[in-house]
Amino acid sequence: MNVGDLVRAMEAIAPARFAASWDNVGLLVGDEASPLKSVLLTIDCTPEVLNEARGGRVSAVVSYHPPIFTGQKRFVAGSVAHDAARAGIALHSPHTALDVATGGTNDVLADVLAMTARAPLRPLAPVETAVKLVTFVPSEHVAAVSHAMFAAGAGRIGRYSSCGFRAAGTGTFFGEAGARPAVGDAGKFEECAEVRFETLVPVARIGDVLQALRATHPYEEAAFDLVRLASAPAAQGMGRVGAIQTTGVASIIAALKRALSLDHVLVAGPVDRDVSCVAVCAGSGGDLVGEAIAAGAELFVTGELRHHDVLRATAAGLTAICTLHSASERVALVALEQRLSATLPGVTVTRSRVDQEPLVFA
Repeated sequence: MNVGDLVRAMEAIAPARFAASWDNVGLLVGDEASPLKSVLLTIDCTPEVLNEARGGRVSAVVSYHPPIFTGQKRFVAGSVAHDAARAGIALHSPHTALDVATGGTNDVLADVLAMTARAPLRPLAPVETAVKLVTFVPSEHVAAVSHAMFAAGAGRIGRYSSCGFRAAGTGTFFGEAGARPAVGDAGKFEECAEVRFETLVPVARIGDVLQALRATHPYEEAAFDLVRLASAPAAQGMGRVGAIQTTGVASIIAALKRALSLDHVLVAGPVDRDVSCVAVCAGSGGDLVGEAIAAGAELFVTGELRHHDVLRATAAGLTAICTLHSASERVALVALEQRLSATLPGVTVTRSRVDQEPLVFA
């Protein structure tokens, strides 16, 4: 096994395409060709965690929060990135990609509440991955044109390739001065038996497919349309909202303390009530308060909220529970340890013993 195997395993668990545009995820320090014998999981790669990794001769650290977040111009002794590289320890971060992913940070937090049917609080914005290309070809040339387009990357739907649609019709044109029509004559109104051919083209292959179309189409000017397609609603997104068995807020607080190994949580809003629709957002949940309210949630569990977000939530009738930021995320490392251990046979995967929430109740 090498570090590249870890990168591929993490990509399967938390695809980087799910990460927020402002985030910094993936392999941040290291060489994919380096041997991989052990992996240490942590929420934050602090100097203490890095010392633990060096002492245990760990090959790579998967740090949920990116140890390199904003642009940096210097990597000097004492910085986590420099010291990890000097020690030959790779650093990988999934962060918001793991928040979005199925079975990731937010699903684990939802599991603590025994949330059943669930959906993202904020679905990912649809990404345009393909367009529909429509062209018109004389019937005797449609096979050659379509096959050339398929070879260039068009026509794939799931596990099927060479997918297209044909419909017969009549094309018309008038070749003006200087035109050299492949069918009929210039200076005359012409009608031609044509086939309307449609196929899907990945956005990344549009140039190649159009080149193939023009190279094989018999007309001097090949007519075609590129049609943008509406994306289906995203199944992934930030946060979770869903139903639970009707439960008292006090019982939910007790369950959170047990699962997250906490002595205290912060609570705002009504506590003496039963709830059946809850929302969660691991980490900082202020940006999703509006979505939780709109979704009809009665209780919102998150790591932290700003003061005015708390007031907004409680004014809408929500009970808000804050566990502190990283305390809401750390439980996800248990599931991540199990998944990586199953994916990377022969590699030792463990959780940091010194990683902890920096804030404590005094």
